[in-house]
Amino acid sequence: MKIAVITKTIITSFSLLILLAPQRTHAQLVPQPWVSVGGKEGDVTYSVGARALNWGAELGFGPDSATGFDLLKFLSLPVVSPYLGLGYYSEDKGLAVSGGVQVGAGDNLFLGVGYNSVRGINGQLGIKF
Repeated sequence: MKIAVITKTIITSFSLLILLAPQRTHAQLVPQPWVSVGGKEGDVTYSVGARALNWGAELGFGPDSATGFDLLKFLSLPVVSPYLGLGYYSEDKGLAVSGGVQVGAGDNLFLGVGYNSVRGINGQLGIKF
């Protein structure tokens, strides 16, 4: 009888330890901001953005004073994070699609390159907290 109680106690304790032990999280709770500079048809374009929980938002300024907002979805891989996005821009630019990749370049720094159908090709520099 004592062996059965001890066995049940050990199994219960081990199960609770596994359930309540801290797990490694894959989601980034602190936003990762970046700035971006690029060009399209000879015009300089720029943007600012941030990423959290594998989603991103970017405020961009394109040619002809077009201003817009992009919503981005990231695929979180160990070193490289590709993304796709959809946005809307003023000045009759309309709907924009974007895509790119961000790569970790150290503990607190990342670099990226992207394309936006309104703002063209751009380079990104960001920080991780």
